[in-house]
Amino acid sequence: MPATLSFCFLLFALIFIPTPVKGHYQVTSSGQPVVAAPGDDVILQCLVEPQLDMVDMTVEWSRPDAKRRPKGMEYVHLYRDNHEVEDMKSSSYHNRTALFAGGLRHGNISLIVTNVTTADEGEYKCFIPKLQGNTKSSIVRLVVAQNSSKTITSETQLDPEAKGQNVLNVCPAPAALFLLLLSGSY
Repeated sequence: MPATLSFCFLLFALIFIPTPVKGHYQVTSSGQPVVAAPGDDVILQCLVEPQLDMVDMTVEWSRPDAKRRPKGMEYVHLYRDNHEVEDMKSSSYHNRTALFAGGLRHGNISLIVTNVTTADEGEYKCFIPKLQGNTKSSIVRLVVAQNSSKTITSETQLDPEAKGQNVLNVCPAPAALFLLLLSGSY
C-alpha cells in the first residue's frame, strides 16, 4: 500500500506541479503604465521568467514609438558583454539610466530612469535578442503627468529577494541614495 501511495504522489506531482521547460523563457512586464511627474525617478519593470541569469546576455532598452534617427539605432540603455555600451545610447539618456546589477542574475532586467522629463513619455521596449523562447521582448509605457507627486515609481513592487542589489550604473547622488535605501542594500 505505501508503494502505491508513493507512486500516486509522484504521478500527481508530475502532472499538477508546473515546471519550467529549459529554453522556454519569456520577457514580461505588468502591462500597466508607469505614471510619474517631471523630475521623478522611475523603474520600468521587465523580467525574464522563469528566472534566468542575464549577466552574460545582451539587454536592449529602446523607444519603439520614437522617430528613427538617420544615424541608425540609438538605445535608451544597452547592456552587452557585461557592461553598458555608452556610444550607442541616445544622448538624452546619458547618465540617467541603469540596471540592477544584482537583479541581472535573477532575470530582473528592469530599467531605472532618473529625472524624467515630458520628452521621456511613451513606450519603452526591453528586448533580449538571444533569449531562447517565444517572447523575447515586452513593452512598458511611461506617462509623465505634470500633476503627479514627485516620487520613485514602479509598475509593481520590486522582488522581495532583490535586497542587496546594487545599481549597475552611476546615478545622480540623490537618486542613487534613494534607490539604495529602497532596495535595502545600505
